[in-house]
Amino acid sequence: MDMLYKAIVFLPLIGFLIAGLGGNTIGAKASEFVTTSLMIVVAVLSWVVFFNVALGHHEEVIKVQVLHWIQSGGLDVSWAFRIDTLTAVMFVVVNTVSSLVHLYSIGYMHHDPHRPRFFAYLSLFTFAMLMLITSDNLLQMFFGWEGVGLASYLLIGFWFKKPSASAAAMKAFIVNRVGDFGFVLGIFSVFVLFGSINFDTIFAAAPTYIPAEGQGKVVINLFGMQLDQAHAITATCLLLFLGAMGKSAQFLLHTWLPDAMEGPTPVSALIHAATMVTAGVFLVARMSPLFELSHDALTVVTIIGAITAFFAATVGLVQNDIKRVIAYSTCSQLGYMFAALGVGAYGAAVFHLFTHAFFKALLFLGAGSVIHAVDGEQDMRYMGGLRKHIQMTYWAMMIGTLALTGVGVPFTVIGTAGFFSKDAIIEATYAAHSASGQFAFWLLVIAAFFTSFYSWRLVHMTFHGKPRASHEVMHHVHESPMVMLLPLLILSIGALLAGVVFHEHFFGEEYKEFWKGALFTLPANEILHHVHEVPALVSLSPFIAMVLGFLLSYWMYIVSPHIPKVLAEQHRVLYQFLLNKWYFDELYDFLFVRSAKWLGNFLWKEGDGRVIDGFGPNGVAARVMDVTGRVIRLQSGYLYHYAFAMLIGIAALVTWMMFWSVL
Repeated sequence: MDMLYKAIVFLPLIGFLIAGLGGNTIGAKASEFVTTSLMIVVAVLSWVVFFNVALGHHEEVIKVQVLHWIQSGGLDVSWAFRIDTLTAVMFVVVNTVSSLVHLYSIGYMHHDPHRPRFFAYLSLFTFAMLMLITSDNLLQMFFGWEGVGLASYLLIGFWFKKPSASAAAMKAFIVNRVGDFGFVLGIFSVFVLFGSINFDTIFAAAPTYIPAEGQGKVVINLFGMQLDQAHAITATCLLLFLGAMGKSAQFLLHTWLPDAMEGPTPVSALIHAATMVTAGVFLVARMSPLFELSHDALTVVTIIGAITAFFAATVGLVQNDIKRVIAYSTCSQLGYMFAALGVGAYGAAVFHLFTHAFFKALLFLGAGSVIHAVDGEQDMRYMGGLRKHIQMTYWAMMIGTLALTGVGVPFTVIGTAGFFSKDAIIEATYAAHSASGQFAFWLLVIAAFFTSFYSWRLVHMTFHGKPRASHEVMHHVHESPMVMLLPLLILSIGALLAGVVFHEHFFGEEYKEFWKGALFTLPANEILHHVHEVPALVSLSPFIAMVLGFLLSYWMYIVSPHIPKVLAEQHRVLYQFLLNKWYFDELYDFLFVRSAKWLGNFLWKEGDGRVIDGFGPNGVAARVMDVTGRVIRLQSGYLYHYAFAMLIGIAALVTWMMFWSVL
């Protein structure tokens, strides 16, 4: 079995090396075939592991030793794979979506001259994510964490000759460094507290770390503050969560995510559905034994998640770029996951991560199929009436929208994937019986209404109504090739059935047997029990929000399509506020970008140019040039000048000797 786990992790790396180093030699088609074939094998093996580990009877965590990595003082780190239910779930999510994205890209990128490089980057991205989710210690997780960041930079900026793509890649890389700095500090703090960064050591010591009264001796000095055990755990969790905020694009560190749409559409599907953005959710879920010990940290996670879900949903209401609408939907759904983590419903959070991967990848790849059909157009205002021309893509997008909005029959097992996972999160926030839980509940219900509205708005503007594209574009509208439609078909099955098949395992009656301790909860955490006691109206609230959102979008974009323009003109300030994403980009540009540029220019011109170079190398050189310039003037070449200089010298010598003799 060890070879099975190693194959899952290292086959994408082999694909990256073959396509990356030998792509120009073997050609684009061979690069596509090699990387895609290896990913399909990995996806199949991942499902085998899922059924064996998650649905099987393996009670213990499986460890696969790769090599002994670092030993320095008290730090002893090995490179090992930690295989448990959480890892198995992530295997399925990452490798299934990645393999389908590889397959889809064969058709979507067939005109691009740099396909070997593209497929190499996709495989590198997958390998980095697999390193992250199989980590047995925080250092190995950080290695995969940074690898995902590097690969995202390469993929978002794949079309690097396009200025907006290069700027988006830099933005993603820099914004993530802010969160990564917090993650690094969190790792340092964990090592100070537990003397180790290995998960087994941390998880074994964490439950007994805080005394019963919640206070104790000073154990850490953080930012000049002397912290006792309880507050040290809270500070550590918040630092780790800061890292999660960056990778998962939570409120305040979210600005990179929509701009990541500058990359090719398959990249958007891979980043937003299965890899980079889920890393933060995975981190908090993996570190649940630590987060469970800090009520304050979990409260912060809940509030940030709820605000993110609400904020991103409001911005998605008015976006016109089809990919950006789905991108803000991703940001919003990640907020749902963190809200669930914050109230201790770790199973519900990972369940939504699992189902979200299928329907969000479906929506992104479906959007790519639409863009492919209309010659690269992404503005929904220039679409419309496409349903009859690209019917398979239309039905795939319909299934993805049904899953995202959570269509289902309340109090039954009839529903799409989102119906089970999103509703479970909303019910869990209410069942938390806390102020932060109630805050999250209302924001998530409102966000569900907004999600339904903008999701159906996308469908209506893209596929229904009269065509708004030019006659030439409509004449060339065509369905995507089968290599692009097959991934849509497979993802559609997941978007329809993943919820009904697995909801009892992730957050139901079979919770303990399924997770086998991979997600840790304290005895006081009875969220799973309280969820079954919420009022019927609470359980109905997501369904009501979904129906109201659909009816409003149908009225505004099918029945009376002139209304959106009228409302935008009547409420121009609000419309511009939402259209400009709450002006966060402008605010950050003013506070950080311009000030950083001003400081850099000042240090360059004044500090480096005037002070260092002026008084240093350039200053010394200038003085030498001045002196030599004056000396050169003495060498005129005229004999009477030299004779005169000699007379002056003799006179000076005689004068000096006369005065010296007198003295």
